[in-house]
Amino acid sequence: MYLIIASLGEILGVASINYYLQKKSIARLFLIALIFASGFIFLSLSMRQIAMGTAYAIWTGLGAAGAVLMGIIFFKEPANLKRIIFLGFIITGAIGLKFVG
Repeated sequence: MYLIIASLGEILGVASINYYLQKKSIARLFLIALIFASGFIFLSLSMRQIAMGTAYAIWTGLGAAGAVLMGIIFFKEPANLKRIIFLGFIITGAIGLKFVG
């Protein structure tokens, strides 16, 4: 559960960077730092139960996949079949690491 929350921190952190770039302000910059910090806290909590390499790989994989989906849904990035297929590979790999690690 901690790792999923940490991944959400990664996803929302990346989205908040895009939000900041649309209109730069100290408040939005602080939001980026707060979101990423909470993601790191939950990542460290997850590493109490999951090996570091596995936790990090899952965290970055789910974060990357979530960022792609966030870009497609909210920022009008392209959603062609190849992107969706490779996104599925990332998610499958992250899930597979959890089961074997």
